[in-house]
Amino acid sequence: MKENVCKEKMALVEKLGVHLEKREQLAPVAARILSYIILTGKQGTTFESMVTILCASKSTISTHLNHLQDLKKIVYFTKTGDRKKYFIINKDMIVQHIDTMINEWQEVRALHIEIKNYKEAFNTQKIEDEQEKFELNFHNDYIQFLDEASTSIEALRNKLTIH
Repeated sequence: MKENVCKEKMALVEKLGVHLEKREQLAPVAARILSYIILTGKQGTTFESMVTILCASKSTISTHLNHLQDLKKIVYFTKTGDRKKYFIINKDMIVQHIDTMINEWQEVRALHIEIKNYKEAFNTQKIEDEQEKFELNFHNDYIQFLDEASTSIEALRNKLTIH
């Protein structure tokens, strides 16, 4: 049973790692480290454990741990009487990610409003051929989607920051 969980965890580390490489623009090993830390949970994981499990050199793990700490994606804690550092995700990382999403959505929304306003102005000119007029339903629907998605993700953000 434990062996199956370990295999499943490592397969998920790889899958999440590939996603994080693209999404967070991380080096492959940094993405795997972050994935492993995310999937290890509150108990954290040690430097030595990551060297063994991720099959990477000490210098590689160390370099990427420092980079992830600089990016404020991970933090560490220590235990009384234990000299090891236990790495966990920075709880603020999710809130930071949500804030980035909201900001990107607001920029896209503003751009769509500007484009829609241009198209509306174009459409009000005396255009004889109705087929030359711009269709505006997409912009209206997309702006509504962005508003609803932003409201939903802001509610999640509020839940995360309350606890």
